Amino acid sequence: MSYGFLAPSYDLLTRDVDYPKIADYLERQFRRARCPVRTVLDLACGTGSLTWLLARRGYETIGVDQSAEMLAQARDKDPEGAATPPLFLQQSMDRLDLYGNIDACVCCLDSVNYVTRPALLERAFCRVHTFLTPGGVFLFDARTPEALAAMDGQVFLDETEDAYCVWRGAFSPRRRVCTYALDLFRREGAVWRRGQEEHREYAYTLEELSDMLRRAGFVGIGCCGGMGRRAPRPGDDRVWFFARREGRYDG
Repeated sequence: MSYGFLAPSYDLLTRDVDYPKIADYLERQFRRARCPVRTVLDLACGTGSLTWLLARRGYETIGVDQSAEMLAQARDKDPEGAATPPLFLQQSMDRLDLYGNIDACVCCLDSVNYVTRPALLERAFCRVHTFLTPGGVFLFDARTPEALAAMDGQVFLDETEDAYCVWRGAFSPRRRVCTYALDLFRREGAVWRRGQEEHREYAYTLEELSDMLRRAGFVGIGCCGGMGRRAPRPGDDRVWFFARREGRYDG
């Protein structure tokens, strides 16, 4: 799975993502945490839109992604308004290796589903736990199995003046994987260039994700439907998980 061709057009094609709303939700969760949050890891940060937004809100941020092309887009963004620009690192989730501890880790836009091997996702959770301060919080969202199964046979179109993208979904119940075949046409000067990519998401159940967090050492594990505080309901497209590292912050 690669974002090599998609990366330059990613922000244009995802203009509907409400990053301020996501940041507001994360900050509400930070305020409920048992330790003050100053340093935030944005895991699978992509082009860094959320990373930069949190930096402009006063947090010291680290963006980690395995795609060099997506990180190149992130590093090129305007630093205006950020007292401390983010640090961007190219790493896979399961090999996370930071220079110090963090107060919070966030992983948004169903990035956990893109880890299609459960053993690697559990290893990623262990790595996050390793670098969190005592009492530190871990927040992520995940697409539900019902939502991914509903993608089977669906076709989606995204279009801007400089890009035209077709997504085709196919879900395999046996493998529990939703595959997106992507055809992207991108304007480069007077010509259009075509690229193709394949993306995959794994259908993790709420119980599987909770058990992985528990085995990784997290406590206070919970999840909610949408961005509220209600329990997940059948038919939810996305759920949010929250957990923390045991202990008290004494810094």
